[in-house]
Amino acid sequence: MNDLGAGFGYLLKGQRWVARHGRWFGFGLLPGLITLVVYAGALVGLGYGADDFVAWATPFADDWSSPWLGLLRTTLTALVFVLGLFLAVITFTAVTLLVGQPFYDSLSEEVERSEGGEVPESGLPLWRELWISARDSVRILLRVALFGIALFACGFIPVVGQTVVPALGFCVSGYFLAQELTGVALQRRGLPLKKQLGLLRGRLPLVLGFGVPLALSFLVPFVAVFLMPGAVAGATLLARDLVDPARGFPATGTGGIAAPQERAV
Repeated sequence: MNDLGAGFGYLLKGQRWVARHGRWFGFGLLPGLITLVVYAGALVGLGYGADDFVAWATPFADDWSSPWLGLLRTTLTALVFVLGLFLAVITFTAVTLLVGQPFYDSLSEEVERSEGGEVPESGLPLWRELWISARDSVRILLRVALFGIALFACGFIPVVGQTVVPALGFCVSGYFLAQELTGVALQRRGLPLKKQLGLLRGRLPLVLGFGVPLALSFLVPFVAVFLMPGAVAGATLLARDLVDPARGFPATGTGGIAAPQERAV
């Protein structure tokens, strides 16, 4: 429970940091605004087209009598839209971070600079950092898709599908949101995705305390855009807790920092 509260505390600290540094808050809004316009259009389209998609995908039910036809398709339409929201919450961060890589990397560096000590640098050219971010985002999204399919299937289980599954969905969303956001600071330290995930699993309550409230807040229209700068700042502070700040190495038991050759791939 302490770690859950501490994780939420990092989220609040990040928002307070950008509130004290208004220029960086405005700087960090730009990528989110661009991504929001695209995602809003996609979700509106999904809202209008989900019922047609379900009708197309369930031709076997065309001859079902009432109320079974309506019950099946209404349930599936709701699940399709919920799955769309689930994927939007996850992919919004990934796409926004990719679009705003230079913005958020600069913001993250400024957070670390304000906290004192040496600011880690990847030493990689921008195009290489963008490639690594895009590659890691695809890997994360594949993991999210597998979880999403499993949760979608479990949604048909009576009671469990309406109680446990949504809770698990937000935990999954929160975990991977935290990974995407802490990845800005951890990538600069040369940590490959596998080691990043190892760090997060080692402090899972801390990570969920940070990520789950953020995932819930991202469901509110426009909130994600305004929370993103503070979320990056908070995730940077969280990343500093996941590693040894004096040397930039992972904390004991995480397997050590990536070798030079791992940083470049």
